[in-house]
Amino acid sequence: MGLVCDRFDDLGRDGTPARLGIMGGTFDPIHIGHLACAEQARQAYGLDAVVFIPAGNPVFKKDRAVTPAPMRLEMCRIATRSNPSFDVSPLEIERGGDTYTVDTLRQLRAHYPDNVELRFITGADAVYHIVQWRESAAIADLARLIAVTRPGYVLSEERRAFIAENGNFDIDYLEVTALAISSSDLRQRLAAGKSIRYLTMQGVLDYIQERGLYHTGERDDEGGVR
Repeated sequence: MGLVCDRFDDLGRDGTPARLGIMGGTFDPIHIGHLACAEQARQAYGLDAVVFIPAGNPVFKKDRAVTPAPMRLEMCRIATRSNPSFDVSPLEIERGGDTYTVDTLRQLRAHYPDNVELRFITGADAVYHIVQWRESAAIADLARLIAVTRPGYVLSEERRAFIAENGNFDIDYLEVTALAISSSDLRQRLAAGKSIRYLTMQGVLDYIQERGLYHTGERDDEGGVR
């Protein structure tokens, strides 16, 4: 395993300019919305690769149970395996402690040469709050942001102005195909015994079913139901 990931650990080492997309998130579980977003951002901005980085201990989700990190990591690997432009990194999981975007970007910036441009992909609604993230000014220095919006959702000029006034961010706004799907919706559907077929990759669905993830019942340490 490379320091960051297997497929793109040496990106830019030959001196060729490159763009690396970074998809962070809990991915509990990963679904087709995540994948479609990453693919459309890759194509729109000429990204050479997109690395999915599952959060180890997401600070904003301490109020609920989160599937064990190794299982979320494996689901991401299963979901992205068929796309040669995608890979998965255990960076945040292996680092331990609370997960902060600025720490991850610093690790990536230290690992890759300066000819590799970092593009952090996130939702447009999250971008509005990014000025409140830990060391937001440092985030602005480390990566250019791709703020993903869905058709019909527009980040108002007032909100864009607020971001501009409270941080020195370089932001590209990308409208992607509308997919009304979320990880929380998938968890709720599974808990209710409903199908999530076609909402995630079949391999991820098989993994979930084999381990009894997200069904009602008390979760044991391995993420199964007891």
